[in-house]
Amino acid sequence: MKKVFITFLCLSISAAAATAQDLKPGAPVPTPQTAVPTNAPPPPVPAKVNPNAGKFKFTEETHDFGEIPEGPIAEYDFEFKNVGKEPIIINEAHGSCGCTVPKWPQEPILPGKKGVIHVAYTSQGRPGPINKDVTINSNAQQSTMVLHIRGNVKPKPVEAVAPTESKK
Repeated sequence: MKKVFITFLCLSISAAAATAQDLKPGAPVPTPQTAVPTNAPPPPVPAKVNPNAGKFKFTEETHDFGEIPEGPIAEYDFEFKNVGKEPIIINEAHGSCGCTVPKWPQEPILPGKKGVIHVAYTSQGRPGPINKDVTINSNAQQSTMVLHIRGNVKPKPVEAVAPTESKK
């Protein structure tokens, strides 16, 4: 019991010494700088949103595949309408991993017109929950849009191998 107490005491003193600050008595306590130096660059100005720019209106931004079997490609079309005043040009769309591949319209989507983002998810070799995102970059008011797919991939059943009879 005495050894445990001494060991505990030594560890406590070591911890206190390691966390002690290196201030000399009477030294001023440092305070955080509140003034901005005069040579500092100005803070970034947020980009102005064009009020006439195209605007996405998706019928849904998240699709749940539910339970799907492992193997086939799960596909879904995210439909949208341009409810803005100018055409929407989609520059890029990419999935959160290589198993999620989007296809998007290459031509501008005019005001009042509809478009589709087609998303394909490869379920082969990926049993378990699906939780993937597709990021769309465009000239719309929402310059970056994120669509989501969810679901669960049911693993393939393990094929039973018939035992072979051994000859005597």
